[in-house]
Amino acid sequence: MTAHVPDKPVLEGLEAKWGPEWESAGTYRFNRSAAVEGGRECVYSIDTPPPTASGSLHIGHVFSYTHTDVVARFQRMTGKQVFYPMGWDDNGLPTERRVQNYYGVRCDPTLPYDAEFVPPFEGGDGKSSKAADQKPVSRRNFIELCERLTVEDEKQFEALWRTLGLSVDWDQSYRTIGDDSIRISQLAFLRNIERGEAYQAMAPTLWDVTFRTAVAQAELEDKEQSANYHRVAFTKPDGGTIEIETTRPELLPACVALVAHPDDERFKPYFGTTVTTPVFGVEVPVLAHHLAQPDKGAGIAMICTFGDVTDVIWWRELDLPNRTIMGRDGRIIAEAPDVITSESGLAAYAEIAGKTVFSAKQAVVQQLKDAGALIGDPKPTTHQVKYYEKGDKPLEIVSTRQWYIRNGARDEELRARLIELGNELEWHPDFMRVRYENWVGGLTGDWLISRQRFFGVPIPLWYPLDAEGNPVYDSPITPDAASLPIDPSSDTAPGYDESQRNVPGGFAGELDIMDTWATSSLTPQLAAGWERDDELFNTVFPFSLRPQGQDIIRTWLFSTMLRSVLEHGQKPWEHAGLSGWILDPDRKKMSKSKGNVVTPADILEKHGSDAVRYWAASSRLGTDAGFDPQNPTQIKIGRRLAIKVLNASKFILSFESADDAAVTEPIDLSMLATLRTIVADATSAFESYDHARALEMTESFFWTFCDDYLELVKERAYDASHPGQASAVAALREALHVLLRLFAPFIPFAAEEAWSWWNDGSVHSAAWPTVDDLASAGQPELLVLTGQALTSIRRAKTDAKASQKATLEKATITGSPEQVTLLTLAEGDLKAVGRIVRLTFTPGDELAVTGVEFAPVDAPTSNHS
Repeated sequence: MTAHVPDKPVLEGLEAKWGPEWESAGTYRFNRSAAVEGGRECVYSIDTPPPTASGSLHIGHVFSYTHTDVVARFQRMTGKQVFYPMGWDDNGLPTERRVQNYYGVRCDPTLPYDAEFVPPFEGGDGKSSKAADQKPVSRRNFIELCERLTVEDEKQFEALWRTLGLSVDWDQSYRTIGDDSIRISQLAFLRNIERGEAYQAMAPTLWDVTFRTAVAQAELEDKEQSANYHRVAFTKPDGGTIEIETTRPELLPACVALVAHPDDERFKPYFGTTVTTPVFGVEVPVLAHHLAQPDKGAGIAMICTFGDVTDVIWWRELDLPNRTIMGRDGRIIAEAPDVITSESGLAAYAEIAGKTVFSAKQAVVQQLKDAGALIGDPKPTTHQVKYYEKGDKPLEIVSTRQWYIRNGARDEELRARLIELGNELEWHPDFMRVRYENWVGGLTGDWLISRQRFFGVPIPLWYPLDAEGNPVYDSPITPDAASLPIDPSSDTAPGYDESQRNVPGGFAGELDIMDTWATSSLTPQLAAGWERDDELFNTVFPFSLRPQGQDIIRTWLFSTMLRSVLEHGQKPWEHAGLSGWILDPDRKKMSKSKGNVVTPADILEKHGSDAVRYWAASSRLGTDAGFDPQNPTQIKIGRRLAIKVLNASKFILSFESADDAAVTEPIDLSMLATLRTIVADATSAFESYDHARALEMTESFFWTFCDDYLELVKERAYDASHPGQASAVAALREALHVLLRLFAPFIPFAAEEAWSWWNDGSVHSAAWPTVDDLASAGQPELLVLTGQALTSIRRAKTDAKASQKATLEKATITGSPEQVTLLTLAEGDLKAVGRIVRLTFTPGDELAVTGVEFAPVDAPTSNHS
């Protein structure tokens, strides 16, 4: 078999060489006809995470997506038809924020569309982060800019994924804001409405004042914040006082009750009575509730609408009035609650109307001082405050009308089903399962899916307007499925004409869009052609694998499971693979919000894709990995491995081999028997989703193969007159044929390059090696013992300060009788590699080389060194 090996194999340029070749040959293309014919058993489908198309990918993306790719490559080589799509998550706040800063604009939906609009600049110079510096544009103009920028970002992302060598089928790609994705998202939502799973309600809502949008429970982040406890006196009917402590005195006008624990003896006498709020003079009841904490503050708290989530629970369970004073802009609304009727109370409220939370707090504190109702000095404290995960200001709670999808928070049957399917799902690693169970078990409210933003999937509804022009929210107008996708802000409601928009007796379009997770929760449906391509959907759904980060179990994994249960009554995948986090040199999680991310382009260019993939694949699922761009040790090790694979392949292929040559020598058979075990163990590791273990075992054998076995047999392989020469060459080639396939998922470029020197087709289309490919007659212990003996021979020469090329007149190898018996089978190779004239074997207590005598003249025993 003739090999065509370059004079000097190099890693540089392999990405540019093989990427286009794989694409033109369709190496990774999903063979749909074979999949349909073979049935579910021959299909492996991956619900690939669609990266957010805003800005740039970072090294954490490379880390987790490599974990997915090695699995895809393994499954493909085992004969599966691999459905491996790539999506782009275009919509959502990150994209809007990037567009605002990149073009220096902000959306104002009241403005008309300007067909000639040109943004102030392109590229973002850092001056446009404040709304006051951004040029207002119409919603349509803003969306056009979002579309323009995300398309450019996606091109860059795809180029980086191709450089990394992801074996994605690029014919199976989608955008979450594309027409088909919008249609599917809207259709699924309309079906949720039909089945009673989606509903609209006016309710207290977690609200981000910066982005002016509602926020769902899954998007919350607790942050520690400094605050001050203010002790405030409420007046009892008898003129006495009850003192409470609060960190939010500015919400005093929204106070609806005081609350204490039902078993607290201090306050039992007051339950059922009333007190009057200071400054604003409103009478409120004193009530009991088990969530009140006797050991916190004064032991009795004021309930305001709304200071925090506990206020909402109290408000709902105690059936209290709603006196919301916080506006959607984070300022106190102009109109005072109607229960404030006194002249002094109204005057006090007028002082805080329109103020920010900070300014209102200062004003109310001063009012309390002036009224003699502030007891003592404020006491500093720290407490956990809820933030939107992408925001930088504490969330407020305001009353808004929003759309929700039932998620099991108030439906025990649904909750139980979600937990049941979570138990059926195979988790890798398994301990991640409890995070899902805890999330489902701890749900406190249904999934809020509407957002007051602009770039996203429109909620596909209109509302009839009554005779006064008020929307009739209880009777939404829904579109026919065939008309989707639609945008109710510009499309006319069925049964009306455009002249009836926003006029009494006419209709109004819903202006809210869906939360980005409401679309991302449908990635299996988007990728597999649900309600568009039944054959494809039935072939790949439910998917084999959901790979993702551990930090979005509560959002993406849970919401996808929920939508699948509601729509299909089953789980959407068989396995979930959870990657760990990338940590910076200070062991902190890398994230864009922290500003400590590393972009991968320079790393890939400097070290090569195989080296970076090796680093990523060395980490098990669920395990965090540190990354120091100044000293990427694992990446350097990976580069050394890839180069060694090329060089070892060149060396092995330098020997001509007869196609029918047999492996006959004991050491050759031992090496292949050892490799047989590696194939079995690596395959088992991959099947258990432990790719790092598969890499570790393969790499460990490879270095033993190069450092020991190659050294042992190379003299025999060079010597055409040696009767065992053909066995050595055949064993070397057989081992290389297996090793390149074992390495192919991890270092695809080096493996493909070496494979191409002596094989037709791609190594990535070749069959995964099996134990049946390798001889089992050898004794694996022999390879281990000869390696140890070779190490001892080398050490003896080193101890004598002699060259490894020095000839030994004689040497003795000692060991147990069993060891000696085995080692005599490799006598010829040991003599050749050790340059030993006379080698004897003697039983002894341990394996060692003794009686070493150097030849008087250092004459090499072979011309091949």
